[in-house]
Amino acid sequence: MFNPSKLFKIKNAWDTFSSNHPKFTMFLNAMHKNGLEEGTIIEINVTSASGKTLSSNLKLTRSDMDLFRELSELSKK
Repeated sequence: MFNPSKLFKIKNAWDTFSSNHPKFTMFLNAMHKNGLEEGTIIEINVTSASGKTLSSNLKLTRSDMDLFRELSELSKK
């Protein structure tokens, strides 16, 4: 069961993140509308302030898509 105050805190943190990084949240919205389907490969590269780069990728599965659908429905409530 969800703690309503925890959800409110997460929502506020997400709003702050979105305000600080509007291009990233626009990218996530475009990705959601145009490209997420089973079999899609998501690649992530992170470069630290010291210049070290870490990379990873994943291929979306049916269960991943189910999770995203549940989270999307949760955010509409």
